[in-house]
Amino acid sequence: MALTLSILDQSSVVTGRGPDDAIRETLALAKRADEWGYHRYWLAEHHNSSAHAGSAPEILISAIAATTRRIRVGSAGVMLPHYSALKVAEQFRVLEAIAPGRIDLGLGRAPGSDGRTAYALNPQAATAADNFPQQIRDLQGWLGEGLPLDHPFRAVTASPAVPTKPELWILGSSDYGAQVAAYFGLPYCYAHFITDGGGAEQAMELYHQGFRPSAANAAPNAALAVFALTAATEAEAHRLFSSRALARLWRDQGRFLPLPSPEEADAYPYSEAERAHVQRLRDRALIGTPRQVRAKIEAMAGALGASEVAILSPCHDAGARAESYRLLALEFGLGAARLAA
Repeated sequence: MALTLSILDQSSVVTGRGPDDAIRETLALAKRADEWGYHRYWLAEHHNSSAHAGSAPEILISAIAATTRRIRVGSAGVMLPHYSALKVAEQFRVLEAIAPGRIDLGLGRAPGSDGRTAYALNPQAATAADNFPQQIRDLQGWLGEGLPLDHPFRAVTASPAVPTKPELWILGSSDYGAQVAAYFGLPYCYAHFITDGGGAEQAMELYHQGFRPSAANAAPNAALAVFALTAATEAEAHRLFSSRALARLWRDQGRFLPLPSPEEADAYPYSEAERAHVQRLRDRALIGTPRQVRAKIEAMAGALGASEVAILSPCHDAGARAESYRLLALEFGLGAARLAA
């Protein structure tokens, strides 16, 4: 069975351009992705970050859904503990009215921010994550399955009433999300790009083994979200990757900064330990020519039992990022990719 290819976008902020540029670059890339044949376009949620501008995926989904024709659009994800399940249900019912049958609601439990910001978003942050499973039940009820007879809000209806509903996904980078997805019989996407694979095998195994069939999903549906980057030559792909490598080094040091350019990465005064860290990142990264990257993606998906891969390709040059996605679309033989140069 052919591997399904999608896109994950964090609206990464880069040096020399503002967060508003990052948002507009996301909108422009989504239109191209629709033309090139990608299956989904997922938007991430981050708060209080100098590195990512995507703080409100539901708004970006609306803008993209209204300006694309075919591609599914969704969240990867909405960090549910920050919000009321009713409000999220209503937001995504509105999105279904904008693009019926094309909306995904990916849910996450992590804060997508620091602890102080989590409290600013929800004063009950200390216990909110513990209610994640109950919030999923409530969300499913308000999206059409109905709330239990004894539910205190059973008389409350999520509006607008629309004939379709979003496809629910559970997202995560730990065993917890995999087990929640399996318990509810929902599709699951493992955030490989966060861990570089650490824990992926166990999480995916737990999901497949523990999956309980549901009304919406008779069998497991597993995906991976991975960092991958390609260019016309292997050398150019590695040059472009230097930005990502330095940004990951900073992230691992607790510094969330705009993505540097390859020139800034080349001039950075790495210590010996930092150079070794970057080399380890490079050795594990899915980078190279389109053929090389395709082989790495297919091998990883096959080993982990994933039928779909969502690709994250933060790149300082917006044109180079778009070209990476176009080249992969061509390599995988997606839709109308050959018609859009």
